[in-house]
Amino acid sequence: MSSYKDAGVDIEAGEAAVERIKPLVASTERPGVVGGIGGFGGLFSLNAAGHEGSMLVSSTDGVGTKALVATMTGTFDTIGIDLVAMCVDDLVCQGAEPLFFLDYVSVGALDADQMEALVGGVAEGCRQANCALVGGEMAEHPGVMEPGEFDLVGFSVGAVAPQNVITGERVEVGDAIIGIASPNLRSNGFSLARKIMFETARRSLDDPAWEGAAVTVGQALLEPSVIYTPGVLAAARAFDVRAVAHITGGGLPGNLNRVLPKTANAAVDTTSWGVPPIFTELQRLGGVATDEMFRTFNMGVGMTLVVPPADVDAICDLLLEHGHPAARIGEIVPGTGIVELL
Repeated sequence: MSSYKDAGVDIEAGEAAVERIKPLVASTERPGVVGGIGGFGGLFSLNAAGHEGSMLVSSTDGVGTKALVATMTGTFDTIGIDLVAMCVDDLVCQGAEPLFFLDYVSVGALDADQMEALVGGVAEGCRQANCALVGGEMAEHPGVMEPGEFDLVGFSVGAVAPQNVITGERVEVGDAIIGIASPNLRSNGFSLARKIMFETARRSLDDPAWEGAAVTVGQALLEPSVIYTPGVLAAARAFDVRAVAHITGGGLPGNLNRVLPKTANAAVDTTSWGVPPIFTELQRLGGVATDEMFRTFNMGVGMTLVVPPADVDAICDLLLEHGHPAARIGEIVPGTGIVELL
């Protein structure tokens, strides 16, 4: 007799994996969570979280082809941090505090160890962002994905009081642009990064990431994303933050422009920060033009804030208290809504 397991889906393995991830989910609880894992939906109380009357903000994203690097290295316990970062750092651009998170993990064949590691990374990201992992889905796709293959998608919901929504509408000429440092690629541009490293340069995972590097290619590419949300929220609550842009796919030109009025440009001094060596090595190995690098990667700036010039030093000090080096990297000038890389 045929069975679901014969077709490639192991229900018992799935149930075992759920039991293993329950403590990980519980470790992310915060005020507002109602009940625990096991229901058909995750319950969350805005009132209990102190957000009565607030607006909800939602975001979804994935980890892209960085998942392939995780598979190549056999390291699955950090990429969940990237997933959370890609979602919650979008929410904070509207001034929203992330409240809860759901994940969707699809695999070719369910492996309880791999699943525990993947969800463990998501839980760690949620703890860093102070949001609760309230549910998710594990799906086996035999015939569509090979055993060992996986994809990871996340969904986040946050809240912000109407009067605290950050829209960019108050950005004006003369405002300063703060750039918050990103030490790595985060979760963007990996299709190009993998092509350069493994096809063009024929590097191995165990090679030094660049000359004199203390980390390997695999370690440099898989280094998890910084989660900026708590620091940016603290700045938005203490100062007049007029716009926030998360620098993901499209780089500075394709993300900072999204918060600009049509009558102004962002003039960014690209010499005002040090570009991390992983980016310069990728450019050297791949012969990539500088403008293409800035359209593909964050180039060392993972988040930008537009603020009054008088607040720059105090905001940078506050961000550093949250572990995020930051500096003024440009200003708002008359224009047509584009980013000028100087």
